[in-house]
Amino acid sequence: MPGMMDTILNLGLNDETVEALAKNTGNPRFAYDAYRRFMQMFGDVALEIPHHDFEEALNKVKEEKGVKLDIELEADDFKKVVELYKEIYRKAGKEFPQDPKKQLWIAIEAVFGSWMNERAIKYRAINGIKEGELLGTAVNVVMMVFGNMGEDSGTGVCFTRDPNTGEKVKYGEYLPNAQGEDVVAGIRTPYPLEKLNEIMPDVYKQLIDIMDMLENHYKDMQDIEFTVEKGKLYFLQTRTGKRTAKAAIKIAVDMVKEGLIDKATAVMRVTPDQIDKLLHPAFDEAEIKKAQEIGEGLPASPGAATGKVVFSADEAEELAKEGTPVILVRPETSPEDVGGMNAAEGILTATGGMTSHAAVVARGMGKPAIVGAEEIVIDEEAKEFEARGVKVKDGDWISIDGTTGKVYLGKVKTIKPQGLEGEVAELLAFADDIRVLGVRANADIPRDAKVARNFGAEGIGLCRTEHMFFEGDRIQKMRRMIVSKTVEQREAALEELLPLQKEDFKGLFEAMEGFPVTIRLLDPPLHEFLPQDEEQMKELAPQLGITVEELKEIVENLHEFNPMMDIEV
Repeated sequence: MPGMMDTILNLGLNDETVEALAKNTGNPRFAYDAYRRFMQMFGDVALEIPHHDFEEALNKVKEEKGVKLDIELEADDFKKVVELYKEIYRKAGKEFPQDPKKQLWIAIEAVFGSWMNERAIKYRAINGIKEGELLGTAVNVVMMVFGNMGEDSGTGVCFTRDPNTGEKVKYGEYLPNAQGEDVVAGIRTPYPLEKLNEIMPDVYKQLIDIMDMLENHYKDMQDIEFTVEKGKLYFLQTRTGKRTAKAAIKIAVDMVKEGLIDKATAVMRVTPDQIDKLLHPAFDEAEIKKAQEIGEGLPASPGAATGKVVFSADEAEELAKEGTPVILVRPETSPEDVGGMNAAEGILTATGGMTSHAAVVARGMGKPAIVGAEEIVIDEEAKEFEARGVKVKDGDWISIDGTTGKVYLGKVKTIKPQGLEGEVAELLAFADDIRVLGVRANADIPRDAKVARNFGAEGIGLCRTEHMFFEGDRIQKMRRMIVSKTVEQREAALEELLPLQKEDFKGLFEAMEGFPVTIRLLDPPLHEFLPQDEEQMKELAPQLGITVEELKEIVENLHEFNPMMDIEV
């Protein structure tokens, strides 16, 4: 449900119950780790205390201990973290509630309140969900299972097929001795899913069997979150998985061949936007050889992008509105960044895996993305990052390749892939089998008509003949026709246009291979051919053999009339 908090809160933990948990489990480290996680998520999600305040406190304890990872801390270390977290609450003018019932109601209210927060509103807008189409969100209260109870515990995210390519292979990641937010938030870099087979082969086999069962039941690729607690497998959720455009088409076609779905279902599962996203640019091979590579990460979402570096989602949105291409660079992304991710040409994160927030959201948006680029050291305060000895500042240009995971300094020329083939052609053949409507293109010149025909257009629905005269010296011939003062002058100008049109018409008919072409007679929009600015008039008038005053008079005296249909309902 859009807007729902995908958050697990260990409700009921407080100063008293954490001691009981430590005693009952015989694992005080686990108990205090669970307590500090709950305090951090509760403060961040329910009370809106900044997430980074908690991260700074945790990092401080790790620095004092001389370790890099959470799992290297002991129970006493987590006790220190808990006390630092309590101080963060107090500095924010709040107290961490010790009453479990109070914790529960605050959490419930926060979930309901999330429906109209900025993140949820942006999510619905990006996904075309209109206000009023959905009634609201829901709250589920469920038993908690723990993946951080030792090496026989862990957590993971998996897909029943590869969400990048659509291949029918199991795909995912696993983190031993960890909780789910460690994978999704990109705090630690996880192992490939096959690591679970090395650690607990029986659990791995059970996971694979249930993955197959779920895909066969729902008849679509599933995105699954699971936890292993003391050797026992728990499924937390399954849902239809987000995928790249390429994967969406391959999965739809393959499932028809496998007998899981019919052709109509396959066609309905692929949107026009996903077909369009296959035309995203790739880097020119010759240019990429000359580019300076400054880092590499995990190729989370394919495609190539070039833009100016920005370090905040808000800045990405602002610059994108001005038409500036940007690459959003973050340590890791969160749901609050969704607006900036949507505005950016591509996303680059220093941490996280192939199932982190940045990876999953970027794939769904069709944005090139690289995650887990650990070579990149980001200084958000200074608005810069350093990689392989190179400092890149806010506003500098970089290029990212979401297919290979490589990061390059500066602009790299991009090219678009040519043609539709393979599974795309098969899917379009499915569409041809079930469709009742034909598709024609708007095309004004032979070159565009050829492209349209290659993509399957069965004719030209509209050829705006005036658009044949924008290139080269053709526009001057059209202008001379417009500014003609006599019938003789206009006929002379039209005589120059006629052979050009004849040649273009022949090209259009040849490209369409016998399919119909609808041609609109010359109807030049004046603003597209004659300047309104005086400086431009001064430059153009001599080229047309008239004075500036004459050109001004023509522009002022000529008016367009756009007939509209007046329909009474």
